[in-house]
Amino acid sequence: MSALRRSAVLLALPLALTACGYGSQKAGSPVPVAASGAKLSADSVRIGYFPNLTHATALVGVQEGLIQKELGGTVVKTATFNAGPSEIEALNAGSVDIGFIGPSPAINGYTRAHGQNLRIISGSASGGVKLVANPAKIMSLADVKGKKIATPQLGNTQDVAFLDWIAEQGWDVDPRSGKGDVSVVRTDNKVTPDAYKSGAIDGAWVPEPTASKLVAEGAKVLLDESTLWPDKKFVITNVVVSQSFLAEHPDVVSAVLAGTIATNKWINAHPDEAKASANTALKELTGKALPDDVIDPAWESIEITDDPLAATLSTEARHAVKAGLLDEPDLAGIYDLTPLDKALKAAGLPPVSDAGLGAPK
Repeated sequence: MSALRRSAVLLALPLALTACGYGSQKAGSPVPVAASGAKLSADSVRIGYFPNLTHATALVGVQEGLIQKELGGTVVKTATFNAGPSEIEALNAGSVDIGFIGPSPAINGYTRAHGQNLRIISGSASGGVKLVANPAKIMSLADVKGKKIATPQLGNTQDVAFLDWIAEQGWDVDPRSGKGDVSVVRTDNKVTPDAYKSGAIDGAWVPEPTASKLVAEGAKVLLDESTLWPDKKFVITNVVVSQSFLAEHPDVVSAVLAGTIATNKWINAHPDEAKASANTALKELTGKALPDDVIDPAWESIEITDDPLAATLSTEARHAVKAGLLDEPDLAGIYDLTPLDKALKAAGLPPVSDAGLGAPK
């Protein structure tokens, strides 16, 4: 790869999926569920995530003490982030051991470190991304041509997905400037609702709850991205671990995964209670809960899953390559699902696939 090309990639993809983080990074502190029982091989485990519904496994698992329960006397400490790159930096610096994060920062972090820093060890969420638009200006998908549509960041997961969809329509857009048959306006999710209200954008291809915030302002859903994927599933949040922490504390990693599996099972069995728990966690982290007209549709569009949907990660990487925002990445070894499969078996659940991208055993 040329130095110029490498620089372009590093500029584009550190702006990886923020998945709508609305809070600020907070110092890690023990969760309000007492650790009890025997310690595992580490005194504590530091878990990072976003104050966002697509990180519901972390929100609910911490809030309800379901992850702490599996760790016994090993204490859960938490830190929240607004964006994937800062969480990857924390993982690389050793201030986070395990993180919930989107596919683009996972890909970017793995490839930039030449496969030496992280492994994806589980899935967490699928879906939760929509194209919404001002119905007075855009009444059909064909009307998107010539309009101003926001995405969260240049090169982030939603940006790449929208660029790929534009290309599928036969329209031309310069991926860097966002100029062309559609104006792609890179806008932070925190300010996208205000940009919509002011008329600065005509719509947005965004994750939840930003999409539902815009709908609450009068926008209409034109397209749910899940309809573009086989079985309507695509990865939006993974669980990653520092390779050094995995090597030194495999028992802790296994316990955390037992906790995420228990959390996901509880979320799917008790969706209303889980939604309330997630909103309580959001209020504690950000100072503001989501109103019903935002959280209800947002929650409905997100599927909580242990499956990392590895094949869709490969597809998302190909979309970035096709858009000209990424050189062909070597993703071999990005997954280590052995601890997850053992935890799934213990829970009476079937194993999941790494799509041929698993670490050597």
